Amino acid sequence: MRERIVSELVEALRRAATVLPADVVGALERARDREEGPARVQLEAILENVALAREKGVPICQDTGTQTFFVRVGTRFPFLEELRAAIPEAVRRATEDVPLRPNTVHPFTKVNPGDNTGRFVPHVTWEIVPGGSAEVHLLPKGGGSENCCKLVMLTPAAGIPGVVEAVVEHIADCRGLPCPPTVVGVGLGGGADLSLKLGKVALLRPVGERHPEPEVAALETELEEAINALGIGPMGLGGRTTVLAVHVEYAHRHPASFPVGIVVQCWADRRAHVRISSEGEITVAGGA
Repeated sequence: MRERIVSELVEALRRAATVLPADVVGALERARDREEGPARVQLEAILENVALAREKGVPICQDTGTQTFFVRVGTRFPFLEELRAAIPEAVRRATEDVPLRPNTVHPFTKVNPGDNTGRFVPHVTWEIVPGGSAEVHLLPKGGGSENCCKLVMLTPAAGIPGVVEAVVEHIADCRGLPCPPTVVGVGLGGGADLSLKLGKVALLRPVGERHPEPEVAALETELEEAINALGIGPMGLGGRTTVLAVHVEYAHRHPASFPVGIVVQCWADRRAHVRISSEGEITVAGGA
């Protein structure tokens, strides 16, 4: 069973690296259609790149990212040990087979092991849920967009207007660095670490899929409109589309603290998903 899980995870990593999800492609196409001049040229080049990567089976970007996993595993899932061991092994194999660029470097020695693994990486967030199946969400996170992530600690009195101001100001400061048009995940509440993690969890949602709670969905819309009004545009060259979407997740917070985690994802919003049933059936979804 472990070997089967490894094989399917390698396939998911391949899809994430080479095939952009249909919701992202659709958002890029709609952005292209409303742009003109340099902004449209940039989006046309991006879409040509996406098509070539899919056709030739090569990575969409030379930076294939830090391989990041979010796993929701049922309390009765029978293959937990196999899955735990399979994740780093799949990353090692995918590094050679896809191939993925080796992106893990020791912060002290600067030594690169060459296989995208290392201390605490690939990082896996485990969530225990009811049931007997497991769902593995893959999020390859590029370094350029990761460099534009930020934690902001607001005072509770700042409220939601303070959130809007903080997020918009930060994206304005980033300008073209994270390769816009981006997808922005915003995590509210919890603690400092949890708010940033919630920002990444928000990125797992298909582009433009609103939060089910109306107040949160309204905040997403407000942030999108305010950021796009900045005029930064594709690759920072000006235009109407600076973000394809803003997704918000939240947790309850301490009365004296209001952390805001801002997580920026470049236009190559790569994702894949693997589901393993309690009977051992495995399905892989990713790209179109």
